[in-house]
Amino acid sequence: MFATKITGTGKFHPEKVMTNDDLSKMVDTSDEWIMQRTGIKERRIANPETEYPSGMAFYAAQDAIKNAGLEPNDISLIIFSVTLPDYLFPNTASQLQTKLGISNECACMDINAACTGWVYGLQMADALIKTGVHKHVLVVGTEMTSAFNNWEDRSSCVLFGDGAGATVLSQNEDNDGAQFIDSILSCDGTKSGSLILKKGGSKSPITHEVLDNKEQFVSMEGQIVFKNAVKTMSRHCATLLKRNNLTTEDIDWFVPHQANLRIIETTAKLLEYPMDKVICNVEKYANTSSASIPAAVHEAFTDGRIKRGQTVLFAAFGAGLTSGAVLLKF
Repeated sequence: MFATKITGTGKFHPEKVMTNDDLSKMVDTSDEWIMQRTGIKERRIANPETEYPSGMAFYAAQDAIKNAGLEPNDISLIIFSVTLPDYLFPNTASQLQTKLGISNECACMDINAACTGWVYGLQMADALIKTGVHKHVLVVGTEMTSAFNNWEDRSSCVLFGDGAGATVLSQNEDNDGAQFIDSILSCDGTKSGSLILKKGGSKSPITHEVLDNKEQFVSMEGQIVFKNAVKTMSRHCATLLKRNNLTTEDIDWFVPHQANLRIIETTAKLLEYPMDKVICNVEKYANTSSASIPAAVHEAFTDGRIKRGQTVLFAAFGAGLTSGAVLLKF
Protein backbone atom coordinates (compact mmCIF):
# COMPACT_ATOMS: atom_id res chain seq x y z
CA MET A 1 0.00 0.00 0.00
CA PHE A 2 1.19 3.49 -0.87
CA ALA A 3 0.63 6.69 1.12
CA THR A 4 -1.22 9.46 -0.72
CA LYS A 5 0.15 13.00 -0.69
CA ILE A 6 -1.17 16.31 -2.01
CA THR A 7 1.77 17.36 -4.17
CA GLY A 8 0.31 20.37 -5.97
CA THR A 9 -2.53 22.87 -5.67
CA GLY A 10 -3.97 25.59 -7.88
CA LYS A 11 -6.99 27.84 -8.23
CA PHE A 12 -8.65 30.29 -10.59
CA HIS A 13 -11.31 32.92 -10.10
CA PRO A 14 -12.68 35.07 -12.94
CA GLU A 15 -11.69 38.70 -13.20
CA LYS A 16 -15.24 40.07 -13.09
CA VAL A 17 -16.33 41.00 -9.56
CA MET A 18 -19.99 41.35 -8.58
CA THR A 19 -20.39 43.11 -5.24
CA ASN A 20 -23.40 43.14 -2.97
CA ASP A 21 -24.01 46.71 -4.05
CA ASP A 22 -24.11 45.53 -7.67
CA LEU A 23 -26.71 42.92 -6.69
CA SER A 24 -28.81 45.52 -4.90
CA LYS A 25 -29.36 47.18 -8.29
CA MET A 26 -30.74 43.93 -9.72
CA VAL A 27 -32.86 42.57 -6.87
CA ASP A 28 -34.40 43.78 -3.59
CA THR A 29 -31.40 43.34 -1.30
CA SER A 30 -28.54 45.27 0.28
CA ASP A 31 -24.95 44.80 1.36
CA GLU A 32 -26.04 44.84 5.01
CA TRP A 33 -28.76 42.21 4.45
CA ILE A 34 -26.41 39.85 2.58
CA MET A 35 -23.48 40.28 4.98
CA GLN A 36 -25.64 39.71 8.04
CA ARG A 37 -27.11 36.47 6.71
CA THR A 38 -24.22 35.00 4.72
CA GLY A 39 -20.96 36.82 5.41
CA ILE A 40 -20.52 37.25 1.64
CA LYS A 41 -19.24 40.59 0.33
CA GLU A 42 -18.63 39.79 -3.34
CA ARG A 43 -18.40 36.99 -5.88
CA ARG A 44 -16.71 36.36 -9.24
CA ILE A 45 -18.67 35.83 -12.45
CA ALA A 46 -17.22 33.87 -15.37
CA ASN A 47 -17.09 35.02 -18.98
CA PRO A 48 -19.22 32.36 -20.71
CA GLU A 49 -17.11 32.57 -23.86
CA THR A 50 -13.74 31.85 -22.27
CA GLU A 51 -14.18 30.97 -18.58
CA TYR A 52 -16.69 28.15 -18.74
CA PRO A 53 -15.95 25.14 -16.47
CA SER A 54 -13.13 23.56 -18.47
CA GLY A 55 -11.68 26.99 -19.23
CA MET A 56 -11.45 27.92 -15.55
CA ALA A 57 -10.20 24.43 -14.70
CA PHE A 58 -7.34 24.76 -17.17
CA TYR A 59 -5.74 27.62 -15.24
CA ALA A 60 -6.18 25.94 -11.84
CA ALA A 61 -4.95 22.55 -13.10
CA GLN A 62 -1.98 24.04 -14.93
CA ASP A 63 -0.80 25.63 -11.67
CA ALA A 64 -1.45 22.48 -9.63
CA ILE A 65 0.59 20.31 -12.02
CA LYS A 66 3.43 22.84 -12.10
CA ASN A 67 3.41 23.19 -8.31
CA ALA A 68 3.61 19.40 -8.02
CA GLY A 69 6.82 19.48 -10.08
CA LEU A 70 5.18 17.43 -12.82
CA GLU A 71 4.43 17.61 -16.53
CA PRO A 72 0.87 17.23 -17.85
CA ASN A 73 1.64 13.76 -19.25
CA ASP A 74 2.55 12.54 -15.76
CA ILE A 75 -1.17 12.61 -14.96
CA SER A 76 -2.82 9.23 -15.51
CA LEU A 77 -6.36 10.09 -14.32
CA ILE A 78 -8.47 13.24 -14.23
CA ILE A 79 -11.40 13.32 -11.81
CA PHE A 80 -13.47 16.39 -12.64
CA SER A 81 -16.17 17.55 -10.24
CA VAL A 82 -18.73 19.84 -11.87
CA THR A 83 -22.44 20.44 -11.34
CA LEU A 84 -23.28 22.02 -14.71
CA PRO A 85 -20.63 20.85 -17.22
CA ASP A 86 -19.48 22.35 -20.51
CA TYR A 87 -21.65 19.82 -22.35
CA LEU A 88 -23.94 17.02 -21.22
CA PHE A 89 -21.47 14.86 -23.13
CA PRO A 90 -18.60 14.34 -23.74
CA ASN A 91 -17.39 14.76 -20.20
CA THR A 92 -15.64 17.96 -19.15
CA ALA A 93 -12.57 16.05 -17.97
CA SER A 94 -11.86 15.15 -21.59
CA GLN A 95 -12.05 18.83 -22.53
CA LEU A 96 -9.55 19.64 -19.81
CA GLN A 97 -7.25 16.85 -20.98
CA THR A 98 -7.08 18.48 -24.42
CA LYS A 99 -6.54 21.99 -23.04
CA LEU A 100 -3.64 20.75 -20.89
CA GLY A 101 -2.03 19.08 -23.89
CA ILE A 102 -2.09 15.63 -22.28
CA SER A 103 -1.34 13.12 -25.04
CA ASN A 104 -1.03 9.93 -22.99
CA GLU A 105 -4.76 9.11 -23.31
CA CYS A 106 -5.19 9.26 -19.54
CA ALA A 107 -8.53 8.22 -18.07
CA CYS A 108 -11.05 11.05 -17.73
CA MET A 109 -14.22 11.11 -15.66
CA ASP A 110 -16.74 13.66 -14.43
CA ILE A 111 -18.52 13.31 -11.10
CA ASN A 112 -21.53 15.28 -9.89
CA ALA A 113 -21.89 15.33 -6.14
CA ALA A 114 -22.57 19.08 -6.20
CA CYS A 115 -20.66 20.99 -3.49
CA THR A 116 -19.22 17.73 -2.10
CA GLY A 117 -17.80 16.65 -5.47
CA TRP A 118 -14.15 17.46 -4.84
CA VAL A 119 -14.25 15.60 -1.52
CA TYR A 120 -15.82 12.60 -3.29
CA GLY A 121 -13.01 12.81 -5.84
CA LEU A 122 -10.36 12.83 -3.11
CA GLN A 123 -11.55 9.55 -1.65
CA MET A 124 -11.64 7.92 -5.09
CA ALA A 125 -8.16 9.17 -5.97
CA ASP A 126 -6.74 8.12 -2.60
CA ALA A 127 -8.05 4.58 -3.02
CA LEU A 128 -6.56 4.28 -6.50
CA ILE A 129 -3.19 5.65 -5.41
CA LYS A 130 -2.98 3.53 -2.25
CA THR A 131 -3.56 0.36 -4.26
CA GLY A 132 -1.02 1.31 -6.91
CA VAL A 133 -3.48 1.67 -9.77
CA HIS A 134 -2.45 5.30 -10.38
CA LYS A 135 0.61 7.33 -9.38
CA HIS A 136 -0.54 10.90 -10.10
CA VAL A 137 -4.22 11.88 -10.14
CA LEU A 138 -5.59 15.33 -10.92
CA VAL A 139 -8.73 16.13 -8.91
CA VAL A 140 -10.54 19.28 -10.01
CA GLY A 141 -13.56 21.13 -8.66
CA THR A 142 -14.89 23.70 -11.13
CA GLU A 143 -18.22 25.46 -11.03
CA MET A 144 -19.96 28.09 -13.12
CA THR A 145 -22.90 28.62 -10.79
CA SER A 146 -23.85 31.82 -12.62
CA ALA A 147 -25.15 29.63 -15.44
CA PHE A 148 -28.01 28.29 -13.30
CA ASN A 149 -28.43 31.15 -10.84
CA ASN A 150 -31.74 33.04 -10.88
CA TRP A 151 -30.67 36.67 -10.56
CA GLU A 152 -34.23 37.64 -9.65
CA ASP A 153 -34.38 35.38 -6.58
CA ARG A 154 -32.71 37.22 -3.70
CA SER A 155 -32.83 34.16 -1.45
CA SER A 156 -30.41 32.26 -3.68
CA CYS A 157 -28.68 34.61 -6.13
CA VAL A 158 -26.62 36.25 -3.38
CA LEU A 159 -25.01 32.94 -2.40
CA PHE A 160 -23.12 31.76 -5.45
CA GLY A 161 -19.97 32.55 -7.41
CA ASP A 162 -17.77 31.01 -10.10
CA GLY A 163 -14.31 29.51 -9.80
CA ALA A 164 -12.02 26.50 -9.96
CA GLY A 165 -9.70 24.62 -7.63
CA ALA A 166 -7.32 21.81 -8.55
CA THR A 167 -5.21 19.33 -6.63
CA VAL A 168 -2.63 16.77 -7.70
CA LEU A 169 -2.56 13.66 -5.53
CA SER A 170 0.48 11.39 -5.80
CA GLN A 171 2.16 8.39 -4.25
CA ASN A 172 4.28 9.75 -1.42
CA GLU A 173 7.79 8.88 -2.48
CA ASP A 174 9.33 11.31 0.03
CA ASN A 175 8.29 9.22 3.03
CA ASP A 176 7.75 12.49 4.91
CA GLY A 177 4.64 11.37 6.78
CA ALA A 178 2.13 13.05 4.47
CA GLN A 179 -0.86 10.74 4.04
CA PHE A 180 -4.62 10.49 3.84
CA ILE A 181 -5.61 9.29 7.29
CA ASP A 182 -9.34 8.67 6.85
CA SER A 183 -12.42 9.80 4.95
CA ILE A 184 -16.16 9.43 4.99
CA LEU A 185 -18.81 10.04 2.31
CA SER A 186 -22.60 9.93 2.51
CA CYS A 187 -25.83 11.01 0.86
CA ASP A 188 -29.40 11.44 2.09
CA GLY A 189 -31.43 11.20 -1.11
CA THR A 190 -34.73 11.59 0.75
CA LYS A 191 -34.06 15.33 0.96
CA SER A 192 -32.74 15.80 -2.58
CA GLY A 193 -35.66 18.06 -3.50
CA SER A 194 -34.50 20.72 -1.05
CA LEU A 195 -31.66 21.80 -3.36
CA ILE A 196 -32.36 21.02 -6.99
CA LEU A 197 -32.27 22.14 -10.61
CA LYS A 198 -35.57 20.61 -11.68
CA LYS A 199 -35.59 21.30 -15.39
CA GLY A 200 -33.10 20.52 -18.11
CA GLY A 201 -32.45 16.83 -17.64
CA SER A 202 -33.90 13.79 -19.43
CA LYS A 203 -36.86 13.69 -17.04
CA SER A 204 -37.86 17.26 -17.79
CA PRO A 205 -36.12 18.79 -20.82
CA ILE A 206 -35.92 22.52 -21.49
CA THR A 207 -39.00 23.78 -23.32
CA HIS A 208 -40.37 27.21 -24.22
CA GLU A 209 -42.73 26.86 -21.25
CA VAL A 210 -39.84 26.14 -18.89
CA LEU A 211 -38.00 29.22 -20.13
CA ASP A 212 -41.10 31.40 -19.95
CA ASN A 213 -41.67 30.35 -16.34
CA LYS A 214 -37.94 30.66 -15.51
CA GLU A 215 -37.82 27.10 -14.19
CA GLN A 216 -34.33 26.42 -15.54
CA PHE A 217 -32.71 27.81 -12.41
CA VAL A 218 -31.71 26.35 -9.05
CA SER A 219 -34.30 26.17 -6.29
CA MET A 220 -33.48 25.76 -2.63
CA GLU A 221 -35.22 25.36 0.72
CA GLY A 222 -32.68 27.30 2.73
CA GLN A 223 -33.59 26.21 6.26
CA ILE A 224 -33.52 22.50 5.39
CA VAL A 225 -30.14 22.87 3.69
CA PHE A 226 -28.69 24.93 6.56
CA LYS A 227 -29.79 22.55 9.31
CA ASN A 228 -28.63 19.44 7.48
CA ALA A 229 -25.33 21.03 6.44
CA VAL A 230 -24.19 21.89 9.96
CA LYS A 231 -25.51 18.67 11.45
CA THR A 232 -23.95 16.38 8.86
CA MET A 233 -20.57 18.10 8.48
CA SER A 234 -20.05 18.29 12.23
CA ARG A 235 -21.11 14.64 12.64
CA HIS A 236 -18.72 13.42 9.94
CA CYS A 237 -15.83 15.38 11.41
CA ALA A 238 -16.55 14.04 14.89
CA THR A 239 -16.69 10.49 13.50
CA LEU A 240 -13.29 10.81 11.81
CA LEU A 241 -11.71 12.22 14.95
CA LYS A 242 -13.18 9.54 17.20
CA ARG A 243 -12.21 6.56 15.09
CA ASN A 244 -8.65 7.86 14.74
CA ASN A 245 -8.26 8.64 18.47
CA LEU A 246 -7.89 12.37 17.83
CA THR A 247 -9.46 15.50 19.27
CA THR A 248 -9.99 18.93 17.77
CA GLU A 249 -6.75 20.00 19.48
CA ASP A 250 -4.90 17.66 17.11
CA ILE A 251 -6.26 19.49 14.05
CA ASP A 252 -4.11 22.35 12.79
CA TRP A 253 -6.64 23.62 10.24
CA PHE A 254 -10.28 22.99 9.40
CA VAL A 255 -11.25 23.75 5.78
CA PRO A 256 -15.03 23.52 5.35
CA HIS A 257 -17.05 24.01 2.20
CA GLN A 258 -17.39 27.77 1.71
CA ALA A 259 -21.19 27.90 1.43
CA ASN A 260 -22.11 30.56 3.93
CA LEU A 261 -20.26 32.08 6.87
CA ARG A 262 -23.12 31.24 9.24
CA ILE A 263 -22.93 27.55 8.28
CA ILE A 264 -19.16 27.59 8.79
CA GLU A 265 -19.44 29.31 12.18
CA THR A 266 -22.19 26.99 13.42
CA THR A 267 -20.30 23.87 12.31
CA ALA A 268 -17.15 25.07 14.09
CA LYS A 269 -19.20 25.81 17.21
CA LEU A 270 -20.70 22.31 17.22
CA LEU A 271 -17.19 20.87 16.95
CA GLU A 272 -15.94 23.30 19.63
CA TYR A 273 -13.27 24.34 17.16
CA PRO A 274 -11.84 27.91 17.16
CA MET A 275 -12.69 30.10 14.17
CA ASP A 276 -9.13 31.44 14.02
CA LYS A 277 -8.06 27.97 12.85
CA VAL A 278 -10.76 27.74 10.18
CA ILE A 279 -9.76 28.56 6.60
CA CYS A 280 -12.43 30.88 5.23
CA ASN A 281 -12.60 32.97 2.04
CA VAL A 282 -16.37 32.99 1.45
CA GLU A 283 -16.47 36.78 1.86
CA LYS A 284 -14.47 37.24 -1.35
CA TYR A 285 -15.79 34.46 -3.57
CA ALA A 286 -19.18 33.34 -2.18
CA ASN A 287 -20.22 29.70 -2.65
CA THR A 288 -18.25 28.23 -5.56
CA SER A 289 -19.65 24.76 -4.86
CA SER A 290 -17.08 21.97 -5.34
CA ALA A 291 -14.36 24.50 -6.22
CA SER A 292 -14.50 26.14 -2.80
CA ILE A 293 -12.36 23.80 -0.68
CA PRO A 294 -9.50 23.21 -3.17
CA ALA A 295 -9.33 26.95 -3.91
CA ALA A 296 -9.23 27.76 -0.19
CA VAL A 297 -6.56 25.10 0.38
CA HIS A 298 -4.42 26.57 -2.39
CA GLU A 299 -4.71 30.07 -0.88
CA ALA A 300 -3.84 28.87 2.61
CA PHE A 301 -0.92 26.71 1.48
CA THR A 302 0.44 29.48 -0.75
CA ASP A 303 0.31 32.15 1.96
CA GLY A 304 1.90 29.84 4.53
CA ARG A 305 -0.97 29.11 6.86
CA ILE A 306 -1.17 25.43 5.93
CA LYS A 307 2.29 23.86 6.22
CA ARG A 308 3.74 20.48 5.43
CA GLY A 309 3.34 18.04 8.29
CA GLN A 310 0.18 19.64 9.65
CA THR A 311 -3.06 17.75 10.20
CA VAL A 312 -5.94 19.16 8.17
CA LEU A 313 -9.65 18.36 8.14
CA PHE A 314 -11.97 19.00 5.17
CA ALA A 315 -15.78 18.83 5.24
CA ALA A 316 -18.41 19.50 2.58
CA PHE A 317 -22.14 19.32 2.01
CA GLY A 318 -24.22 19.74 -1.14
CA ALA A 319 -27.24 18.88 -3.24
CA GLY A 320 -28.28 15.27 -3.07
CA LEU A 321 -27.98 15.73 -0.14
CA THR A 322 -24.34 14.68 -0.40
CA SER A 323 -21.75 15.15 2.31
CA GLY A 324 -18.26 14.07 3.23
CA ALA A 325 -15.12 14.72 5.23
CA VAL A 326 -11.43 13.96 4.78
CA LEU A 327 -8.69 13.85 7.42
CA LEU A 328 -5.09 14.01 6.25
CA LYS A 329 -1.53 14.84 7.12
CA PHE A 330 -0.49 17.55 4.69
